[in-house]
Amino acid sequence: MKNIHSALRILTLFIFITLAATSCRSTDETVDCFPNSPISVVLNLNLPSYQNLNHPGGWVYVNEQGSGTRGLIVLRTNGGFKVYDRNAPHLCPTTETTLSVVDNIKLYCPADKSEWILLTGEPIKVAQISPKIYLSQYDPNSNVLSIYN
Repeated sequence: MKNIHSALRILTLFIFITLAATSCRSTDETVDCFPNSPISVVLNLNLPSYQNLNHPGGWVYVNEQGSGTRGLIVLRTNGGFKVYDRNAPHLCPTTETTLSVVDNIKLYCPADKSEWILLTGEPIKVAQISPKIYLSQYDPNSNVLSIYN
């Protein structure tokens, strides 16, 4: 009986240490030199420059004040919106690490030819991590999209 209690204590201690170690791990999946800029953009989707965002699969580049160091890529999905940072998540920023949309289906980094699926952000070539994604809130009554971090 004493051995069972000792084994349970050791198991409990092991579980506690494992949980503590994994809960303290950083969830930010970008390189250390990734710019940490405040993101605060409000898009009126009634404006002609954002017309592509009025249907699923449409996307736009956003380079307004409050859109980070290289801007954003905003995509309308079937279920809402996805907002990507245009900085490559796996490389320190240079003029060649700005992500672009290619063929309306993928994101591309010219520095190392990394590619991601536009709809999901899943890496498909070279890079092992997804682009940084920001939160957004859509008001269908006013057709306004708010983007923030």
